[in-house]
Amino acid sequence: MEYARPAFEDKVAPPESLVARIAALPRPLVFTNGCFDILHRGHVTYLAQARALGASMIVALNTDASVKRLGKGDDRPVNALPNRAAVMAALGCVDMVTWFDEDTPIERILQARPDILVKGGDWPVEKIVGYTEVLGWGGSVHSIPFEHQTSTTALLDKIRKL
Repeated sequence: MEYARPAFEDKVAPPESLVARIAALPRPLVFTNGCFDILHRGHVTYLAQARALGASMIVALNTDASVKRLGKGDDRPVNALPNRAAVMAALGCVDMVTWFDEDTPIERILQARPDILVKGGDWPVEKIVGYTEVLGWGGSVHSIPFEHQTSTTALLDKIRKL
């Protein structure tokens, strides 16, 4: 028996196709980014809250090389980009997934021209990459407070101690 390719895989958009693909998304468009290496409750709560701010949401993932440059550990990311992108795309609150290899997502933000830019509560609004640009074209920027004190780093530390 042959199985069809899961529909959520169609939500993954390489950076070069991003502008054309975004045109089909309803506005207001929410944009967020991160590593999302091992998805946990904090991530999914944050993503659902971010998505609730608009009509659709794009998530830009750090490439594996970009994650390594963040200094999260030699063994990070645990999950390679194609796997992180597929898991992210499978979430109902996510409408599109792309990625960036640079140290910041500014190029993807400029391509996407989101109406709403969002990061987690560890980011003061004024420090969020793209803050000036998004406000400049009339959008808004939000820092969503953490509801669950979870982190991939803490989860990995716990696993290592077992």
